[in-house]
Amino acid sequence: MRRVILRQRACPDGAIDGAHDLHPVLQRVYRARGVADAAQIDHALTRLQPPDALRGLPAAVNILTAAIASNQRIVIAGDYDCDGATGMAVAVRGLRLLGARQVDFVVPNRFEHGYGLSPALVESLRERPDVLVTVDNGIASVAGVAAARARGIRVVVTDHHLPGPQLPDADAIVNPNLPGDGFPSKALAGVGVMFYLLIALRSAMCSSDHPDREDQETVIHGRTARKAWPNLASLLDLVALGTVADVVPLDHNNRVLVENGLRRIRAGHACAGIRALAAASGRSLATLTAADMGFALGPRLNAAGRLQDMTLGVACLLTDDEGRASELAERLSTINAERRQLQADMVTEAERMVRDAVLPDTVGVSLHDPGWHPGVVGLVASRIKERLHRPVVAFAPADTGSDQLRGSARSIPGFHVRDALAEVDARHPGLMGPFGGHAMAAGLSLPADRFDAFAEAFDRVVRERMQPELLEAVLWTDGELPPGAMTLPLAQALRLAGPWGQAFPEPLFENTFECLQRRPMGSTGAHLRLKLRDPRDGQIIDAVMFNADPALPETTHLRAAFSLVVNDWQGRETPRLLLHHIEPI
Repeated sequence: MRRVILRQRACPDGAIDGAHDLHPVLQRVYRARGVADAAQIDHALTRLQPPDALRGLPAAVNILTAAIASNQRIVIAGDYDCDGATGMAVAVRGLRLLGARQVDFVVPNRFEHGYGLSPALVESLRERPDVLVTVDNGIASVAGVAAARARGIRVVVTDHHLPGPQLPDADAIVNPNLPGDGFPSKALAGVGVMFYLLIALRSAMCSSDHPDREDQETVIHGRTARKAWPNLASLLDLVALGTVADVVPLDHNNRVLVENGLRRIRAGHACAGIRALAAASGRSLATLTAADMGFALGPRLNAAGRLQDMTLGVACLLTDDEGRASELAERLSTINAERRQLQADMVTEAERMVRDAVLPDTVGVSLHDPGWHPGVVGLVASRIKERLHRPVVAFAPADTGSDQLRGSARSIPGFHVRDALAEVDARHPGLMGPFGGHAMAAGLSLPADRFDAFAEAFDRVVRERMQPELLEAVLWTDGELPPGAMTLPLAQALRLAGPWGQAFPEPLFENTFECLQRRPMGSTGAHLRLKLRDPRDGQIIDAVMFNADPALPETTHLRAAFSLVVNDWQGRETPRLLLHHIEPI
């Protein structure tokens, strides 16, 4: 078993200013995440950062206002993951709300066009749009933007990925991570950037000096009435889903976006597609959480982009027909089940490689199998990264019979994998093809005959840049729950607090228990159901552990790291512990 070290998060003393009515456990949890006053857990929309500091917005707004005013054809070019799909849906819905009558979208096929706005994707457009707007991609699409502009298409890039050394020659670029951009929240997902563009566009169109302002009066039943401008908050359910699924840091600004999206969903105001995805995954809309989005709804959308065509996912998010949405959500669930089986087979093979072929002292791990699916290698890299606690890159052929590989990299906290790839590229020009990504995840292409050279170069760079202490697998906890605290009211409060996610993690506690009962659960016995007793007060509580390590020793006394959750089996709510780690004592 991989050795895991339990450590408690530092927690400043004292109460959160202005939030004295919070449960003491929640007070402690929030303080450990840097919350000092109530404003930091106030998720009112008025707390959103204003869009003014996004420096590319004025140029983008001018292009889109002119396009809407002259009924030009606008095409949204997205990415084939959940962030891209929700971003495209937000763009299409939002522009239509603001008066655009010719709005369509196009999704690159992972296997035909590659990533982002490529020349191949531009070439595939059957009708030439007047304006092409990217969502969740484009900052690295130098050639694709050039190809579009050569056809006389104006290009607006909206993205959140880190820029490379050369920016595309677009008519406007909106990206909070551009050098010198003053927008304070650098953690916006692609869908968040698009939402901010729509906010700015609506503000410009509402302004009294906007050239189309006089057109906002219409005749209703013989009387002149002022047209009501649309409330873009209606798009926040989609913004929340894309933000959570893309695993961007949930800073305060992103938490405002996610929490307001969740509130709309719980209040019954979700779009038909999100309602259908929740139903298909057995989740209740009334109690939906960020975790449900990340582990149930998001993967169903992502599966379409991994194995087939994300057009299916976008269509699910755009339809207002409940029956059609349910049909599409069921198809997405079927594709996701296929993805899960394919992933399980690939992970089994990757684990065999790690046992048999990867040297024990390898720090940057590279894996490749000619039979792997390029849409699933990122999930394989993530699973092996968790097992080894090392940065991992997994590769598959870009297409059947292709001599090109597509790789997905996943990293551990504290190690910037995209920067490591940039260092490999700088030391070995021409070794890699295009690459890009974030600190924790990145993608790249590679000629198949250069895999061994890349694996050696990547391991060398990781060794040199890795701080030794980062290689310790640390599970950070919020300390012990006091006696009598494992209750349903606290579990319910924790579920609705947050929202929890990347960089604002769900509360994790650690306590000592007596194990009264332990038995396998699930068709394969891979999960465990336990009955635990708190020796301090004798409370007996149910617990589960999913995907338990088969080498986990049976023990009567144990230390466990766990989440306190609500078990709503058959409509009856009870507290339950979701175990993340067990160690005998």
